[in-house]
Amino acid sequence: MVTERPASRQGAEVPRWRVLRQWFARDENSLMSAGLVVAVGMALAFAFTNGVHDAANAIATLVATRAARPGTAVLLAAAGNVLGPLLLGSAVASTIAGIVTVPSDQVIPVLGAALTGAVAWNGLTWWRGLPSSSGHALLGGLVGAALAEGGAGSVEWGGFDGIKPVGVLGVAGVLTIAPAAGLLAGLVVDRALRRAARRSTRRVRGPVRAGQWLMSEGLALSHGANDAQKAVGVVALLLVAGGELSHLAAPIWVELASGAALTAGTALGGWRIVRTIGRHIIRIRPLDALSSQTGSTAVLLGASVIGAPVSTTQVVASSVVGVGGGRRRWRHVRWRVVRAILIAWLVTVPATAVFAVVALVPWRWLT
Repeated sequence: MVTERPASRQGAEVPRWRVLRQWFARDENSLMSAGLVVAVGMALAFAFTNGVHDAANAIATLVATRAARPGTAVLLAAAGNVLGPLLLGSAVASTIAGIVTVPSDQVIPVLGAALTGAVAWNGLTWWRGLPSSSGHALLGGLVGAALAEGGAGSVEWGGFDGIKPVGVLGVAGVLTIAPAAGLLAGLVVDRALRRAARRSTRRVRGPVRAGQWLMSEGLALSHGANDAQKAVGVVALLLVAGGELSHLAAPIWVELASGAALTAGTALGGWRIVRTIGRHIIRIRPLDALSSQTGSTAVLLGASVIGAPVSTTQVVASSVVGVGGGRRRWRHVRWRVVRAILIAWLVTVPATAVFAVVALVPWRWLT
Protein backbone atom coordinates (compact mmCIF):
# COMPACT_ATOMS: atom_id res chain seq x y z
CA MET A 1 0.00 0.00 0.00
CA VAL A 2 1.33 3.44 -0.92
CA THR A 3 0.88 6.31 1.52
CA GLU A 4 1.25 10.01 0.87
CA ARG A 5 3.92 12.01 2.61
CA PRO A 6 2.52 14.47 5.13
CA ALA A 7 2.72 18.10 4.16
CA SER A 8 2.54 21.37 6.03
CA ARG A 9 -0.38 23.76 5.68
CA GLN A 10 1.53 25.70 3.01
CA GLY A 11 2.02 22.53 0.97
CA ALA A 12 5.76 22.27 1.67
CA GLU A 13 7.17 18.92 2.68
CA VAL A 14 7.67 18.53 6.43
CA PRO A 15 11.10 17.23 7.54
CA ARG A 16 11.04 13.56 8.45
CA TRP A 17 12.28 14.18 12.00
CA ARG A 18 9.42 16.60 12.63
CA VAL A 19 6.88 14.12 11.28
CA LEU A 20 8.13 11.49 13.70
CA ARG A 21 8.06 13.91 16.62
CA GLN A 22 4.50 14.96 15.78
CA TRP A 23 3.45 11.33 15.46
CA PHE A 24 4.91 10.45 18.86
CA ALA A 25 3.31 13.47 20.49
CA ARG A 26 -0.10 13.40 18.81
CA ASP A 27 -1.81 11.26 21.45
CA GLU A 28 -0.30 10.05 24.70
CA ASN A 29 -2.59 7.02 24.62
CA SER A 30 -1.43 5.93 21.17
CA LEU A 31 1.91 4.67 22.44
CA MET A 32 2.86 2.37 25.22
CA SER A 33 3.75 4.33 28.33
CA ALA A 34 7.00 3.60 30.12
CA GLY A 35 5.10 1.74 32.83
CA LEU A 36 3.28 -0.40 30.27
CA VAL A 37 6.50 -1.29 28.47
CA VAL A 38 8.18 -2.30 31.74
CA ALA A 39 5.11 -4.27 32.83
CA VAL A 40 5.01 -6.22 29.55
CA GLY A 41 8.74 -6.89 29.95
CA MET A 42 8.09 -8.11 33.49
CA ALA A 43 5.38 -10.47 32.18
CA LEU A 44 7.91 -11.99 29.79
CA ALA A 45 10.42 -12.17 32.66
CA PHE A 46 7.77 -14.11 34.60
CA ALA A 47 7.39 -16.46 31.63
CA PHE A 48 11.17 -16.89 31.63
CA THR A 49 11.32 -17.79 35.34
CA ASN A 50 8.26 -19.96 34.82
CA GLY A 51 10.29 -21.78 32.17
CA VAL A 52 13.18 -22.14 34.61
CA HIS A 53 10.80 -23.96 36.94
CA ASP A 54 8.09 -25.55 34.85
CA ALA A 55 9.29 -26.04 31.30
CA ALA A 56 12.15 -28.08 32.74
CA ASN A 57 9.58 -30.51 34.09
CA ALA A 58 8.53 -31.48 30.58
CA ILE A 59 11.99 -32.92 29.94
CA ALA A 60 13.18 -33.81 33.47
CA THR A 61 12.44 -37.53 33.33
CA LEU A 62 13.49 -37.74 29.66
CA VAL A 63 16.95 -36.41 30.56
CA ALA A 64 17.19 -38.29 33.87
CA THR A 65 16.73 -41.64 32.13
CA ARG A 66 19.19 -40.65 29.37
CA ALA A 67 16.54 -41.12 26.70
CA ALA A 68 17.61 -37.77 25.23
CA ARG A 69 20.55 -35.43 25.53
CA PRO A 70 19.86 -32.10 27.27
CA GLY A 71 20.25 -30.02 24.10
CA THR A 72 17.86 -32.22 22.13
CA ALA A 73 15.39 -32.22 25.00
CA VAL A 74 15.41 -28.41 25.13
CA LEU A 75 14.58 -28.25 21.41
CA LEU A 76 11.73 -30.67 22.04
CA ALA A 77 10.42 -28.47 24.85
CA ALA A 78 10.83 -25.37 22.67
CA ALA A 79 8.55 -26.74 19.98
CA GLY A 80 5.87 -27.62 22.50
CA ASN A 81 6.10 -24.35 24.41
CA VAL A 82 5.64 -22.27 21.27
CA LEU A 83 2.97 -24.44 19.62
CA GLY A 84 0.96 -25.11 22.77
CA PRO A 85 -0.57 -21.62 23.13
CA LEU A 86 -1.34 -21.50 19.40
CA LEU A 87 -2.94 -24.95 19.09
CA LEU A 88 -4.76 -25.49 22.37
CA GLY A 89 -6.62 -22.24 22.87
CA SER A 90 -6.58 -19.37 25.36
CA ALA A 91 -8.97 -20.54 28.07
CA VAL A 92 -6.29 -20.27 30.76
CA ALA A 93 -5.43 -16.71 29.69
CA SER A 94 -9.04 -15.56 30.15
CA THR A 95 -9.16 -17.15 33.62
CA ILE A 96 -6.00 -15.35 34.72
CA ALA A 97 -7.16 -12.03 33.27
CA GLY A 98 -10.37 -12.25 35.31
CA ILE A 99 -8.74 -12.42 38.76
CA VAL A 100 -8.14 -8.67 39.19
CA THR A 101 -11.02 -6.15 38.90
CA VAL A 102 -9.30 -2.81 39.56
CA PRO A 103 -10.05 0.38 37.53
CA SER A 104 -8.15 0.69 34.27
CA ASP A 105 -5.76 3.35 35.62
CA GLN A 106 -4.68 0.95 38.38
CA VAL A 107 -4.20 -2.14 36.22
CA ILE A 108 -0.59 -1.47 35.19
CA PRO A 109 0.84 -0.83 38.70
CA VAL A 110 -1.14 -3.74 40.19
CA LEU A 111 -0.11 -6.24 37.53
CA GLY A 112 3.45 -4.90 37.47
CA ALA A 113 3.78 -5.35 41.23
CA ALA A 114 2.19 -8.81 41.07
CA LEU A 115 4.61 -9.92 38.37
CA THR A 116 7.57 -8.46 40.27
CA GLY A 117 6.63 -10.47 43.36
CA ALA A 118 6.21 -13.66 41.33
CA VAL A 119 9.52 -13.19 39.52
CA ALA A 120 11.35 -12.53 42.79
CA TRP A 121 9.92 -15.68 44.37
CA ASN A 122 10.68 -17.81 41.31
CA GLY A 123 14.26 -16.59 41.36
CA LEU A 124 14.65 -17.34 45.06
CA THR A 125 13.25 -20.88 44.80
CA TRP A 126 15.33 -21.58 41.68
CA TRP A 127 18.44 -20.57 43.60
CA ARG A 128 17.46 -23.09 46.29
CA GLY A 129 16.72 -25.77 43.67
CA LEU A 130 13.09 -26.14 44.79
CA PRO A 131 10.42 -26.83 42.14
CA SER A 132 8.08 -24.05 43.26
CA SER A 133 4.72 -23.37 41.63
CA SER A 134 4.69 -20.37 39.28
CA GLY A 135 0.90 -20.56 39.26
CA HIS A 136 0.82 -20.08 43.04
CA ALA A 137 3.37 -17.27 42.71
CA LEU A 138 1.28 -15.37 40.17
CA LEU A 139 -1.93 -15.90 42.16
CA GLY A 140 -0.31 -14.63 45.36
CA GLY A 141 1.16 -11.62 43.60
CA LEU A 142 -2.15 -10.67 41.98
CA VAL A 143 -4.12 -10.98 45.22
CA GLY A 144 -1.54 -9.11 47.32
CA ALA A 145 -1.17 -6.19 44.90
CA ALA A 146 -4.94 -5.88 44.26
CA LEU A 147 -5.80 -5.95 47.97
CA ALA A 148 -3.17 -3.32 48.73
CA GLU A 149 -4.37 -1.06 45.93
CA GLY A 150 -8.15 -1.28 46.22
CA GLY A 151 -9.18 -3.62 49.03
CA ALA A 152 -11.24 -6.80 48.83
CA GLY A 153 -13.46 -5.36 46.11
CA SER A 154 -10.52 -5.28 43.72
CA VAL A 155 -10.31 -9.07 43.63
CA GLU A 156 -12.69 -11.38 41.78
CA TRP A 157 -13.13 -14.12 44.39
CA GLY A 158 -15.30 -16.29 42.15
CA GLY A 159 -15.54 -20.05 42.47
CA PHE A 160 -16.58 -22.45 39.71
CA ASP A 161 -18.81 -21.97 36.70
CA GLY A 162 -19.61 -25.62 36.09
CA ILE A 163 -16.15 -27.17 35.81
CA LYS A 164 -14.45 -23.91 34.78
CA PRO A 165 -12.60 -22.11 37.60
CA VAL A 166 -13.43 -18.45 38.09
CA GLY A 167 -11.52 -15.93 40.18
CA VAL A 168 -9.26 -16.56 43.15
CA LEU A 169 -11.23 -19.34 44.78
CA GLY A 170 -11.60 -21.24 41.53
CA VAL A 171 -7.89 -20.98 40.71
CA ALA A 172 -6.91 -21.87 44.28
CA GLY A 173 -9.23 -24.86 44.08
CA VAL A 174 -7.67 -26.31 40.95
CA LEU A 175 -4.17 -25.61 42.26
CA THR A 176 -5.08 -27.61 45.35
CA ILE A 177 -6.59 -30.49 43.37
CA ALA A 178 -3.74 -30.68 40.84
CA PRO A 179 -1.14 -32.45 43.06
CA ALA A 180 -3.62 -35.18 44.00
CA ALA A 181 -4.61 -35.59 40.36
CA GLY A 182 -0.95 -35.84 39.32
CA LEU A 183 -0.15 -38.40 42.03
CA LEU A 184 -3.17 -40.53 41.14
CA ALA A 185 -2.43 -40.34 37.42
CA GLY A 186 1.21 -41.37 37.91
CA LEU A 187 0.22 -44.27 40.18
CA VAL A 188 -2.54 -45.61 37.90
CA VAL A 189 -0.54 -45.32 34.67
CA ASP A 190 2.56 -46.88 36.22
CA ARG A 191 0.66 -49.89 37.51
CA ALA A 192 -1.10 -50.32 34.18
CA LEU A 193 2.17 -50.16 32.20
CA ARG A 194 3.92 -52.55 34.58
CA ARG A 195 1.10 -55.03 34.25
CA ALA A 196 1.22 -54.74 30.47
CA ALA A 197 5.01 -55.18 30.41
CA ARG A 198 5.08 -57.96 32.97
CA ARG A 199 6.32 -60.62 30.54
CA SER A 200 8.11 -58.38 28.11
CA THR A 201 11.70 -58.78 26.98
CA ARG A 202 14.44 -56.26 26.35
CA ARG A 203 12.85 -55.52 22.99
CA VAL A 204 10.35 -53.32 24.80
CA ARG A 205 13.07 -50.77 25.55
CA GLY A 206 12.80 -49.22 22.09
CA PRO A 207 9.03 -48.63 22.23
CA VAL A 208 9.33 -47.32 25.81
CA ARG A 209 11.96 -44.81 24.75
CA ALA A 210 9.85 -43.74 21.75
CA GLY A 211 6.89 -43.37 24.10
CA GLN A 212 8.99 -41.13 26.34
CA TRP A 213 9.75 -38.84 23.44
CA LEU A 214 6.10 -38.70 22.40
CA MET A 215 4.81 -38.02 25.92
CA SER A 216 7.52 -35.43 26.61
CA GLU A 217 6.39 -33.49 23.57
CA GLY A 218 2.76 -33.87 24.65
CA LEU A 219 3.73 -32.60 28.09
CA ALA A 220 5.57 -29.64 26.55
CA LEU A 221 2.53 -28.82 24.38
CA SER A 222 0.11 -28.92 27.29
CA HIS A 223 2.58 -26.97 29.41
CA GLY A 224 2.80 -24.27 26.76
CA ALA A 225 -0.99 -24.12 26.56
CA ASN A 226 -1.28 -23.75 30.33
CA ASP A 227 1.75 -21.87 31.61
CA ALA A 228 2.52 -19.68 28.61
CA GLN A 229 -1.12 -18.59 28.67
CA LYS A 230 -0.65 -17.24 32.20
CA ALA A 231 1.77 -14.65 30.86
CA VAL A 232 -0.38 -14.17 27.74
CA GLY A 233 -3.45 -13.35 29.86
CA VAL A 234 -1.55 -10.79 31.92
CA VAL A 235 -0.05 -9.10 28.84
CA ALA A 236 -3.45 -8.96 27.13
CA LEU A 237 -4.95 -7.27 30.19
CA LEU A 238 -2.05 -4.81 30.29
CA LEU A 239 -2.49 -3.94 26.61
CA VAL A 240 -6.23 -3.35 27.07
CA ALA A 241 -5.57 -1.10 30.09
CA GLY A 242 -2.92 0.78 28.13
CA GLY A 243 -5.27 1.38 25.20
CA GLU A 244 -3.28 -0.82 22.82
CA LEU A 245 -6.11 -3.37 22.45
CA SER A 246 -9.84 -2.82 22.30
CA HIS A 247 -10.75 -6.23 23.70
CA LEU A 248 -9.12 -9.04 25.65
CA ALA A 249 -7.53 -11.06 22.84
CA ALA A 250 -3.75 -11.28 22.76
CA PRO A 251 -1.93 -10.85 19.43
CA ILE A 252 0.05 -13.79 18.11
CA TRP A 253 3.34 -12.06 18.94
CA VAL A 254 2.43 -12.20 22.63
CA GLU A 255 1.86 -15.97 22.48
CA LEU A 256 5.08 -16.52 20.54
CA ALA A 257 7.10 -14.31 22.88
CA SER A 258 5.73 -16.08 25.97
CA GLY A 259 6.55 -19.50 24.51
CA ALA A 260 10.05 -18.35 23.60
CA ALA A 261 10.60 -16.98 27.11
CA LEU A 262 9.55 -20.32 28.62
CA THR A 263 12.05 -22.14 26.43
CA ALA A 264 14.84 -19.69 27.22
CA GLY A 265 14.25 -20.33 30.91
CA THR A 266 14.65 -24.05 30.40
CA ALA A 267 17.82 -23.71 28.37
CA LEU A 268 19.55 -21.24 30.65
CA GLY A 269 18.59 -22.21 34.15
CA GLY A 270 16.20 -25.12 34.51
CA TRP A 271 18.71 -27.86 35.22
CA ARG A 272 18.60 -27.48 39.00
CA ILE A 273 14.90 -28.31 38.84
CA VAL A 274 15.53 -31.15 36.38
CA ARG A 275 17.87 -32.79 38.89
CA THR A 276 15.35 -32.42 41.72
CA ILE A 277 12.43 -33.85 39.73
CA GLY A 278 14.36 -36.50 37.81
CA ARG A 279 16.74 -37.80 40.46
CA HIS A 280 16.11 -36.56 43.99
CA ILE A 281 12.50 -37.65 44.61
CA ILE A 282 12.88 -41.28 43.50
CA ARG A 283 15.18 -43.18 41.20
CA ILE A 284 13.54 -42.91 37.80
CA ARG A 285 13.70 -45.75 35.26
CA PRO A 286 12.47 -45.53 31.65
CA LEU A 287 9.08 -47.12 32.36
CA ASP A 288 8.65 -44.87 35.39
CA ALA A 289 9.45 -41.84 33.24
CA LEU A 290 6.87 -42.86 30.65
CA SER A 291 4.27 -43.30 33.39
CA SER A 292 4.97 -39.89 34.88
CA GLN A 293 4.93 -38.16 31.49
CA THR A 294 1.69 -39.84 30.39
CA GLY A 295 -0.15 -39.09 33.63
CA SER A 296 1.09 -35.50 33.77
CA THR A 297 0.15 -34.86 30.14
CA ALA A 298 -3.38 -36.10 30.71
CA VAL A 299 -3.89 -33.86 33.74
CA LEU A 300 -2.36 -30.75 32.16
CA LEU A 301 -4.17 -31.19 28.85
CA GLY A 302 -7.52 -31.52 30.58
CA ALA A 303 -6.79 -28.48 32.74
CA SER A 304 -5.81 -26.38 29.72
CA VAL A 305 -9.01 -27.23 27.87
CA ILE A 306 -11.29 -26.13 30.74
CA GLY A 307 -9.20 -23.03 31.51
CA ALA A 308 -7.71 -24.23 34.80
CA PRO A 309 -4.28 -22.60 35.41
CA VAL A 310 -2.60 -25.46 37.26
CA SER A 311 1.06 -25.84 38.14
CA THR A 312 3.16 -28.07 35.91
CA THR A 313 5.64 -28.40 38.77
CA GLN A 314 2.98 -29.73 41.10
CA VAL A 315 1.54 -32.14 38.58
CA VAL A 316 4.89 -33.60 37.44
CA ALA A 317 6.46 -33.80 40.91
CA SER A 318 3.31 -35.44 42.29
CA SER A 319 3.19 -37.91 39.41
CA VAL A 320 6.78 -38.92 40.16
CA VAL A 321 5.74 -39.64 43.77
CA GLY A 322 2.77 -41.59 42.38
CA VAL A 323 5.16 -43.68 40.31
CA GLY A 324 6.80 -44.72 43.56
CA GLY A 325 3.39 -45.88 44.74
CA GLY A 326 2.83 -47.71 41.46
CA ARG A 327 5.95 -49.73 42.19
CA ARG A 328 4.61 -50.31 45.73
CA ARG A 329 7.82 -48.91 47.13
CA TRP A 330 6.74 -45.84 49.02
CA ARG A 331 9.76 -46.21 51.28
CA HIS A 332 12.03 -45.49 48.33
CA VAL A 333 10.52 -42.03 47.92
CA ARG A 334 12.82 -39.41 49.41
CA TRP A 335 10.25 -37.83 51.67
CA ARG A 336 12.66 -35.18 52.91
CA VAL A 337 12.76 -33.71 49.41
CA VAL A 338 8.98 -34.05 49.05
CA ARG A 339 8.50 -32.26 52.38
CA ALA A 340 10.71 -29.36 51.27
CA ILE A 341 8.72 -29.06 48.04
CA LEU A 342 5.41 -29.06 49.94
CA ILE A 343 6.60 -26.34 52.29
CA ALA A 344 7.66 -24.22 49.33
CA TRP A 345 4.19 -24.66 47.79
CA LEU A 346 2.43 -23.68 51.02
CA VAL A 347 4.38 -20.48 51.60
CA THR A 348 4.40 -19.35 47.96
CA VAL A 349 1.06 -17.48 47.96
CA PRO A 350 1.61 -15.44 51.16
CA ALA A 351 5.28 -14.79 50.31
CA THR A 352 4.56 -13.49 46.81
CA ALA A 353 1.64 -11.44 48.15
CA VAL A 354 4.04 -9.67 50.53
CA PHE A 355 6.61 -9.19 47.76
CA ALA A 356 3.92 -7.68 45.52
CA VAL A 357 2.75 -5.25 48.20
CA VAL A 358 6.32 -4.01 48.66
CA ALA A 359 6.81 -3.74 44.89
CA LEU A 360 3.61 -1.71 44.52
CA VAL A 361 5.34 1.42 45.89
CA PRO A 362 7.84 1.88 43.03
CA TRP A 363 5.22 0.78 40.48
CA ARG A 364 2.89 3.58 41.61
CA TRP A 365 5.70 6.03 41.04
CA LEU A 366 6.55 4.58 37.61
CA THR A 367 3.01 4.80 36.31
